[in-house]
Amino acid sequence: MLEKIHKLLEEVESFGAQSKDQVEEYRIKWLSKKGEVTALFDDFKNVPSDLKKEVGQKLNLLKTKAQEKINSLKEKFESESNSNEKKDIDLTLPAYPTLQTGSRHPLSLVKEQIIDIFARIGFTVSDGKEIEDDWHNFSALNTPENHPARDMQDTFYVNLNPEMVLRTQTSSVQVHIMEYQKPPIRTISPGRVYRNEAISARAHCQFHQVEGLYIDEHVSFADLKQTLLYFSKEMFGAETKIRLRPSYFPFTEPSAEMDISCTICKGAGCNVCKYTGWVEILGCGMVDPQVLTNCSIDPNKYKGFAFGMGIERISMLKYQVKDLRLFFENDVRFLKQFTSA
Repeated sequence: MLEKIHKLLEEVESFGAQSKDQVEEYRIKWLSKKGEVTALFDDFKNVPSDLKKEVGQKLNLLKTKAQEKINSLKEKFESESNSNEKKDIDLTLPAYPTLQTGSRHPLSLVKEQIIDIFARIGFTVSDGKEIEDDWHNFSALNTPENHPARDMQDTFYVNLNPEMVLRTQTSSVQVHIMEYQKPPIRTISPGRVYRNEAISARAHCQFHQVEGLYIDEHVSFADLKQTLLYFSKEMFGAETKIRLRPSYFPFTEPSAEMDISCTICKGAGCNVCKYTGWVEILGCGMVDPQVLTNCSIDPNKYKGFAFGMGIERISMLKYQVKDLRLFFENDVRFLKQFTSA
């Protein structure tokens, strides 16, 4: 056995491989479960007792030498492979894979622009719950019990509970503000709202609103008009004109709907404005005294105005989007258009 061990030692020391595959071939030949070194260890039990110490030392030396030779050759070929790979790298190329630049959602862009415009004239931002009770969503806002807005066709009730709803307007946030904050109050409430409507190019069961509220002494309709004119010019351009038309809302009196001169045809008339030159963007009015009373604010001392607009509506006008559903479908082809917005 000693002669065989010496022969294998000579073979290991003189071995020089030409490839990684050849290294693996000899590893299997020497060190695998059926390799020559393993076979010698299996045969060690037949070695006479007086030779076991010498043979055992030689066997361990053979195994160590073989393992070291295999490891050194593997490292050699791996380092050569890495060196060749580095030579093939063009450091002027972009990183791989190329990462695409994302973009803000158009609704987020418009919402932040609206917030920024009103922040310049002293409006703060208020947030609130999307699940509201009847008082804050309807009753405090002077909405009678038989009003159509309370009907199941328009409102999502939580577990069919007539006292809890998915908010239909962010005016509910303003009720909370009026209950716990003393005038003067000047705030806007952006957020998601829900209504049980059929989804189409012009309507959706969920959408986004920005409601505004200003309460103080000596507030007039002229203040409301000037505020909305400032907003319109900042959002759509200095040449924008506004028009107020009488309307009805249960929580404001008097109430109005506001149109702006069409941003597409500049008032000349097109299919977007139905050839009128005007496009409706929001509703507004003076806060009804009963709403102030409901929120423990003295209507004899304080006046206020309120307004509300749909962010989707503003976005459709600003970016000339003709189908509201595009804002909710996450179509990458649509969203990519706002990468540089």
